[in-house]
Order: sequence, then structure tokens, then C-alpha cells
Amino acid sequence: MRRVLFVWGGWRVHSYPAMLYVGIVLGIYAQLGAARSLGLHAGCTLAATLFLLTTALLGARLLHVVAHWPVYRADPARILRFAEGGASMYGGVLVAVPLSVLLLPLLGLPFGAFWDTASFTMLVGMIITRAGCYLNGCCAGRPTATRWGVPLPDYRGIWRRRVPLQALEAAWGLGVLAGACGLWSRRPFGGAVLLFTLGAYGAGRILLEPLRDETDRVRGTSVHRAISTGFVAIALGALAVAWLR
Repeated sequence: MRRVLFVWGGWRVHSYPAMLYVGIVLGIYAQLGAARSLGLHAGCTLAATLFLLTTALLGARLLHVVAHWPVYRADPARILRFAEGGASMYGGVLVAVPLSVLLLPLLGLPFGAFWDTASFTMLVGMIITRAGCYLNGCCAGRPTATRWGVPLPDYRGIWRRRVPLQALEAAWGLGVLAGACGLWSRRPFGGAVLLFTLGAYGAGRILLEPLRDETDRVRGTSVHRAISTGFVAIALGALAVAWLR
């Protein structure tokens, strides 16, 4: 566990936001490469991505705050402490996708094609950010006595033999990324890669969520499992309607 990655010139560089930043930068490079293959304007794609990323990060943090509202209600100053975590891809998608309906036409970008390319930013960013989760101790797996348990800390610094959840989620993300790459040259319609990404990642999250040491809940319902179920249903429904046309 290494919450502070390094100190440079008196500045503390925290592991979680540092890995999030690296993941986003590499993801944007992957997205721009995908955009070029579709003939999308690189400058407009980058401008839309940067704007939507800003709103997505705020949405992701907001989802985290809502799920832990009793904590932040008692200490509102912590709401903007992004180093504490709370960069869930789900919160970002729930905010950025609706906003893009208004933004993308202004930049001359087709909705489906843009979000197909943005899927690479989301996946690459999520995979690399999981390294930040490990270093920060967040998203820790539940304690286990099984042979495949690994000595790992949680965000409180408590070391236990745990399910290596950060690694499992990163591995699942890599699998989804590989599937998206395989689908890319055969995408049947704009938006197919996004639907595949949300559906496949959501399915994995449904399976992996019970392995978390702590699950975000609102009134007893697992927030991320509920959103995952919704994304899987939307993806399957939209893909079925598109292919039946």
C-alpha cells in the first residue's frame, strides 16, 4: 500500500489520481487512433472528450458521495477530495452520455461513432486506475481463507489475506478491451462497441461485486450491481433491436 506515490518539490503525488491520470491520457491516445480509423475529426474528438471527461469525473465523484452521504454530510469539506477515490466509470457514464447528446452535434460528431471510440478511453483508464486502487487500498477484496487469497491492505491499511479483486477487475477489463478490439473492424452499427463495453463490463461487475470487502449501498441495495444490471439490460435490448431491424 502506497497512497503517496512520490514527493516532488514538496508536492505529494497521490497514487490513485496519478494512475487515473495516466490511464486517461493513454486511453485518449487509443481513442484518437480509433477516431482516425473512422474518419472523425481529431480536434473535435479531443475537444469533446476533454469536456465530457471533466463532467464525467464530477459525476463519478458525485456517485461516490451519494453512496457515502452520511460520511460527507458530517464533513462536507471532504466532498472535493478526489485523492480519496470515487472515480467510478459508472458515475461518469451516467453524466457524460446525456450531456453528449447536446454537445456532439455542435462539433459535427456522430453519437454512436464517438462513443465507440470513447469506449477505449473508458476501458484503458479503468484498467490502469485499478493499479491506483491497489496502491490506495480502495476497492479491496473481502478476506478469504482460500488458497488463491493474497495478502493485501484495504483503504484503512489493514492487511489480510484477501480476494485480489483489483487484479480480477483489471483482468476482466482487459478481456472486455480485447473483445472491443476484435469487434472494431466488424462493428455492425455506430454505438455497437459502446453497448458491448457496457454490457460485458457490467456482467463482470455483477459477478465480481460480491467479492468486495465493502460494497456501496443505498437503502440496502448495491449501487454498482444495480447500475450494472441496468447497463446489461440496456445493452442486450439495444443490440437485439438493432440486429432485428
